[in-house]
Amino acid sequence: MKMGKKKVMLPAKEVDLATVKYQYEKIEAPHVTGFFLKLFVKVLESPFGSLIISHLKKENKTDEMLRNTVIPEPPMFKPEFPPQESEAGVVLLDEDGKPEERVALALKCLPDYDPSTYWNTDSSASFRYWKIRDYAHAYRSKLATPSIIAERFISAMEEFGNKKPPMPLLISYDPEHIRKQAAASTKRFEEGNPLSILDGIFMAIKDDIDCSPYPSNGGTTFFHEIRPVEKDAVSVSRLRCCGVILVGKANMHELGLGTTGNNPNYGTARNPHDPERYTGGSSSGPAAIVAAGLCSAALGTDGGGSVRIPSSLCGIVGLKSTYGRTDMAGAICDSGTVEIIGPITSTVEDAILVYATILGSSAAEKIALKPSAPCLPDLASHESSNALGLLKLGKYTEWFNDVFSTDISNKCEDVLNRLSETYGCKTAEIVIPELNEMRIAHIVSIGSESLCGLTPDFEDGKRVKFTHDTRTNLALFRSFRGSDYVAAQCLRRRIMHYHMEIFKEVDVIVTPTTGYAELNCWFIMALFIMSNNLYHTL
Repeated sequence: MKMGKKKVMLPAKEVDLATVKYQYEKIEAPHVTGFFLKLFVKVLESPFGSLIISHLKKENKTDEMLRNTVIPEPPMFKPEFPPQESEAGVVLLDEDGKPEERVALALKCLPDYDPSTYWNTDSSASFRYWKIRDYAHAYRSKLATPSIIAERFISAMEEFGNKKPPMPLLISYDPEHIRKQAAASTKRFEEGNPLSILDGIFMAIKDDIDCSPYPSNGGTTFFHEIRPVEKDAVSVSRLRCCGVILVGKANMHELGLGTTGNNPNYGTARNPHDPERYTGGSSSGPAAIVAAGLCSAALGTDGGGSVRIPSSLCGIVGLKSTYGRTDMAGAICDSGTVEIIGPITSTVEDAILVYATILGSSAAEKIALKPSAPCLPDLASHESSNALGLLKLGKYTEWFNDVFSTDISNKCEDVLNRLSETYGCKTAEIVIPELNEMRIAHIVSIGSESLCGLTPDFEDGKRVKFTHDTRTNLALFRSFRGSDYVAAQCLRRRIMHYHMEIFKEVDVIVTPTTGYAELNCWFIMALFIMSNNLYHTL
């Protein structure tokens, strides 16, 4: 509705979803590389830059939404969702308990492990991923030791480092530190006292999560100078308690401000399935090292797809849990309202094990969010065998099909058909209103929160040390006003309302993870279909 120059939105509760029309949005932005990118950044950071940014925001209707629209909802500065009752077929976890106890309980939620199913002695067999339980079986059966695996890992890292083109998977890496951890784990197995199912499991940590003794640069060249690492991040310390062998800090898109994983500072972590392709970002290194089979799991961070996108493009599993489920203390991006630390793994069952280990809200988030008890699907129970058939999948067809190539939507449609034929899953048509408004609210939220933490260093002369695409993003973020941020949080409340209404009708929203991938793994769906309404419980 128009009132003069202003647009007045109906309250979200009054929007008739039957009248909502899907809007095919075209993002207007210049495509510049090389010398022209450097020139473009210089202009953006000059007094004339505001004119360019104002033009781009006008073309993309950003200011129209944030400054010329009356949004009736009050702001939601942190995600809010109603308490959820416990459901059938799940196991509750004690987030205040020991990580070793949580991962032991998660292990009981998995179907029985049959070594004959996973172990193939045929040397001609094609590549396959070793799951966490594969390694655990090998260690306990004395078929291998963590020290043996450590030497193979170190050798593989040298091989990857010598590839043409190079594969810079890790930014910080110390073979002797890996050997020391592996030796301690091997000794525990020899004495019959492994710490957990994760003992001796090799994991990489994204470069924006603290992991002593390595620095946390966030993909930059200088963050270690202004932010020394004194101890592990909370999530990393929980992994260490369980005996995980931490191999180093994985490559990433600088400061997480990009979706390609391209990093001029350290080189780009190429896609192991096809070195001529990107991994996606920003957790490019964690996804690449798991997809290459070098680690069973890795930790990434995700505020707008940074775990999910690279997991999709690399054909593996990534989980962005509900905000606040993982303690962000010790992460560079620990003060925002969209970012989480999440697992990247080769299988869904490994994601369950790692997630159970690292979960646990901070004290502040427990007060602010009042979260329901976390839970996992009990895949070992009789009830779980029929759980998939009871799920109702929500599909917004026009959004589902809005992809770069019909190959993507067709393959995802095939998955839906297989779920229906094999398990009896039902698919229902849904509508998700205001997707463009959601996109705008997200970029303003994550951009403003990122800038808030970087401004002191930016003003302290560190600007020129950032890469040019980071400086381009920061120039955009600096154009947002305080009122823009508040308007974005008003939109957040509207979008949350729509999703809460949708989840009253369906259990899962299904969609291709990205619109630009031949490897478009349905890892979101694979995780969410394990239990009804995991959108809330995870």
